[in-house]
Amino acid sequence: MLEPAYQADVVIVGAGVAGLSAAHRLTSAGVTTVVLEAAPYVGGRMSTEKVDGFRLDRIGRLLSTAYPELRLTPGLDALPLRPFAPGVLVHADGRTHRAGEPGGVTSAGGARGALGAARAFVAAPRRPRAARRAGPSPDGTVARAAPQAAVPPLPRSFPPLGSAIDQARLAAALGRIAAAPVERLLARPDRPAGHALAARGMPARTVEGFLRPLLAALLCDPDLTMSSRSADLALRAFAAGRLCVPEGGADTLPELLGAALPPGTVRTGVQVTSVSTTSVRTAEHGELRCRAVLLATGARAAAELLPGLRVPSFHPVTVVHHTPDEVPSAGAGLLLDADRRGPVAHTAVLSEVDPSRAPAGRALVSSTILGAPPPDVDRVVRAHLADLYGTSTLRWELLAVHHTPDAVPAMPPPHDLRRPVRLLAGLYVCGDHRDTSTVQGALHSGHRAATALLTELGADSAHTAAPLPRAA
Repeated sequence: MLEPAYQADVVIVGAGVAGLSAAHRLTSAGVTTVVLEAAPYVGGRMSTEKVDGFRLDRIGRLLSTAYPELRLTPGLDALPLRPFAPGVLVHADGRTHRAGEPGGVTSAGGARGALGAARAFVAAPRRPRAARRAGPSPDGTVARAAPQAAVPPLPRSFPPLGSAIDQARLAAALGRIAAAPVERLLARPDRPAGHALAARGMPARTVEGFLRPLLAALLCDPDLTMSSRSADLALRAFAAGRLCVPEGGADTLPELLGAALPPGTVRTGVQVTSVSTTSVRTAEHGELRCRAVLLATGARAAAELLPGLRVPSFHPVTVVHHTPDEVPSAGAGLLLDADRRGPVAHTAVLSEVDPSRAPAGRALVSSTILGAPPPDVDRVVRAHLADLYGTSTLRWELLAVHHTPDAVPAMPPPHDLRRPVRLLAGLYVCGDHRDTSTVQGALHSGHRAATALLTELGADSAHTAAPLPRAA
C-alpha cells in the first residue's frame, strides 16, 4: 500500500520498457523515483503468457543485436539474447530460400553491379522523370507530377528472389546501409517506404520478394506505408546485427529492468487517474506529490490522462502459437511469406531459437498475423503453415491466440523520429509513440526523457542521450 503523503522527485506512470529505462537513469543519478503501473506486472506490451511449460509472447517484437540501447541501458547488461539463424528464410512461389546473409560478391561484373545497386540504395531518391519536367502552371503554382506507383506490378513468372546478380546487389546494398552514417539516412526526404524503394531503383522482385516481407516483420506494416527514414533505420539494424529474441520470453527484458531498480521503486496494481506537473492522483492510494511527472504509458492511455496529446493510428498484431507433433525443418530461421496467400506474415520454430520457450521434448511454433485473426483461425493458420513449412500440420496443437489491436504505433511520413518528450516544465512523456515504433525506440525515448528531466532538476548523470539514433 502506498502512503498518501509519499514524496518523490519524479513519478513515472507506466512500467513498460520506456518508463523502466528512464527510471534506471534517474535513480543512478540520485533522483528519487517511483514507477506506478496499473497492471499486476511490468512490461506493458512486452508480456509473455505461461501455458504448461510454454512461454508465449503476446506480440513478439523482433530485436536486433545492433540496437544500441540494449548495450546502453543500465540494467540490461545481463540480458540474454537468442539469435535467429543469419539472414532470413523467404517463402515465394512455393519454394523457400535463404536471403539477407552477410556475404561478398565473387565476380568482377557482379561486384560492379552490386556496387551500383548499393549506391542507389543509400543515395538520395531520384526524382521521377515527369517530376523533373514539371514546371510552373498558368496560375503561377508548381505543377506536380502524377503520383507514382510504390512498386510496379510483377509478372508471376519473376524469379522469387531475383537472379544471382540481383541477390549479389542486395547483399552489397545491405552492407552499405549497415555502414551508412545515421545522419545521412535521416537527411533523406521522408516519404512512404514503398515509394522510396522504387525511386531508388530497387528491382520490384527484390522489394516484393525480400524487402517487403522483411520490413513487415520488423515494423508490422505490410503495405510499406511507413516512413522511409524509419524503414532505413530498421534495415540498418538488420544488416548490422542479428535478429534475436530475449531468452525466456519478451517479458525477460522488462522484468530484468524492474528487478535491477532499488527495492520499492516499482509499484504494480496502482491505477493513476490524473496527473499535474507536481502530483499524481491514484484511484485507491491517494495523491503523490513530486517535482516532475513522466508519462510512460501507451499513447492512448497517455492521451486519456492528458487530453489533446497526439494519438497515432496503430498496426494490429495477432500471434498464434502451436506445438507440432514433429519439429519442422526450418531450424532457427525466421520464415517470411513473400506470396501473401495466407494470413501469416512470418513464423518461426521459436524453440529452435530459444529452447527455454518450450518444455523438454516439445516444440513451439509462433506465427504472426499483421491484422485481426481470421474466422476459424486455427484451421486457416495451420493450412497456411503447412504450405510454408512443407509439412502436415493436421496434428499441431493450438496453444494460444493473442490479438493486440494497438500493438505497434504507425509511422506514416513525415514521421518525427524524435518527438519532444518535454511537454512543459515538470511534465514529460515517453514511449515508442515518441520515437521509432521498436524496442530500440521505446528504450531511447526513455533515455531522452531521463536526460531532459535531469537537466531540469539540476542533477548530474553520466548517462546522456545520443543526439541521433544508431539503429531503429
